[in-house]
Amino acid sequence: MDEETAIINSNTRNEKIRNFFINNRKILISIFIFILTVLVSYFIFVEYKDKQKLKISDKYNSTVIEYTENNKDKTKNSLVDLIYKNDSTYSPLSLYFIIDNELISERSKINSLFDNIIQETSLDNEIKNLIIYKKALYNANEVQENDLLDILKPIINSDSIWKSHALYLMAEYFYSKGQKQKSKEFF
Repeated sequence: MDEETAIINSNTRNEKIRNFFINNRKILISIFIFILTVLVSYFIFVEYKDKQKLKISDKYNSTVIEYTENNKDKTKNSLVDLIYKNDSTYSPLSLYFIIDNELISERSKINSLFDNIIQETSLDNEIKNLIIYKKALYNANEVQENDLLDILKPIINSDSIWKSHALYLMAEYFYSKGQKQKSKEFF
């Protein structure tokens, strides 16, 4: 008797499962297609991003390799374009190459490029703080103390690993200006 009941329960369960799939066939197929589409789209997007990163790296490498004194303008334009691509690796590298080789001499233009990288590029917080610190270093000899403090304020007001460097830079700045009391406060 128990065996018959178990067989009937098993058959009933199988029938319910089969009816569920038959009655909800369109919904289940739609869900499956949706999930498949999302997965395929995701992998296509990842592949697209990888190709874009590869194009940017190739452009940076070829620009740097082909750099000579004769093609400074071409190199400068190419590197500025790379900065505005807002790539987390090659935008800062492009800016540093421009600064190291003095391809742009206008301080306001360099500061504008720094600002673009700091504000528009998706960077790890500590990398962003490092770039802010480098901007302050770049401007330290030319700006007033308020401007330098404004540049370094995001680092000084944080728990960044660059905080001690920013404070030291401010101390050195005041020391170089002969303001030893202010310098002591930052040490």
